[in-house]
Amino acid sequence: MAVRIRLKRMGSHKAPVYRLVVSDSRSPRDGRFIEEIGTYNPLTAPATVAIDEEKALKWLGDGAQASDTVRNLFSKAGIMKKFHESKLQK
Repeated sequence: MAVRIRLKRMGSHKAPVYRLVVSDSRSPRDGRFIEEIGTYNPLTAPATVAIDEEKALKWLGDGAQASDTVRNLFSKAGIMKKFHESKLQK
């Protein structure tokens, strides 16, 4: 099973709020997911990002692939750097 970390769109029309979820790559964008690991609100003045870092690192370590947008959010939060450093220490 290919596992992806991606955004799930929530909110109302023209007011999106996203959840960062871990899901099977074959499931639809807003469909079934395995676990929720954070939220992203692009409409606030500085975009609000809340990520559970431990869960994100656990899923990345287990082989989950982050989508391009999620990878950018992880990079800005410093999670990709920590994941890369943990891979080098092994």
